[in-house]
Amino acid sequence: MRNPIYRIVDDLSISSAGPVYSVVVAHRGEISQIEEIELDPAAETSVNLLRCLLAELKLSARVVSTASSPNVSPARTQRARLLIGDQAIRFRHAHAEEFRFWDLGEQWKKIVDLPFVYALWLIRPEVADAKTIADRLRALRDENLTKIDNLIAEEKEFDHEFCAHYYGEHLRFNFGEKEKEGLKEFQRLCQKHGLLSESDIALTVA
Repeated sequence: MRNPIYRIVDDLSISSAGPVYSVVVAHRGEISQIEEIELDPAAETSVNLLRCLLAELKLSARVVSTASSPNVSPARTQRARLLIGDQAIRFRHAHAEEFRFWDLGEQWKKIVDLPFVYALWLIRPEVADAKTIADRLRALRDENLTKIDNLIAEEKEFDHEFCAHYYGEHLRFNFGEKEKEGLKEFQRLCQKHGLLSESDIALTVA
């Protein structure tokens, strides 16, 4: 979101329209009682999403940086941790009975009622044939989705039934009008809460 000179590959994203499962705050007790949420500052999009949700819901938890260890302190019910991607999935599978999981995609959907876009493909401005590259990336997305069952069958770490549900129900891979609306709303909330400058960011697509 921070560099408007890049062209966005249209109709291609990683997004969710509800619970995403793999971007969560692991916590004990009620989320409203959490005093501190540890996070990895490298995950800028998810961190800003968390900050927006806390502000919109008027939750007072402090967001603090910490090392990338996935540990959540079992000794303090007022401390939680933001977990993202495979780290979140592993932690949820290993500690499903010990922790509660506040799903950021689910909370975004409740507040905004639009998809949330976690990742986009960008093309640098000096690249001459952006459309050819964008077409190829979209074709690769379509090709992989048609053989998703084969890709899941090759998965070595996670249960195949879980993977089928995760890729089929939690994640979306298009970037249509609803996703664009969701991205613009995220930009607006980031500006509202001082996480992004007031300058407009154009959605130039290829």
